[in-house]
Amino acid sequence: MLFYLALFFAFVYFKIARVYKKEELPNRHIMLQNLLVGLAVVVLFDYGFTHLSWYSLIIVSFIFYILAALMVSAVQVGVFIDGKPFVKLSHLYKSMAFLGMFISFIDVYLWGI
Repeated sequence: MLFYLALFFAFVYFKIARVYKKEELPNRHIMLQNLLVGLAVVVLFDYGFTHLSWYSLIIVSFIFYILAALMVSAVQVGVFIDGKPFVKLSHLYKSMAFLGMFISFIDVYLWGI
């Protein structure tokens, strides 16, 4: 179950990173963070391909990709309560570091390092 949770958060992370890259100025720290999380995602997929069947991993990845895209698009369009946005893009940008740490910690836990 942790594997699937980390996989979903990996897709959410990179959707947020894609929006950040389009809307904000390039930042060296964010690029380094994206590189490290990308390495963690490669390790996560390696775990998935060695412990699960490849076709189920591909199907689940596709579903998570679509769900992450819909979630981030909904935040971009905006959910408003009493004329104020409920979740802003800045909230998503602030959560990138926590998502990256979460994905990395789950990798370490799954591999038993």
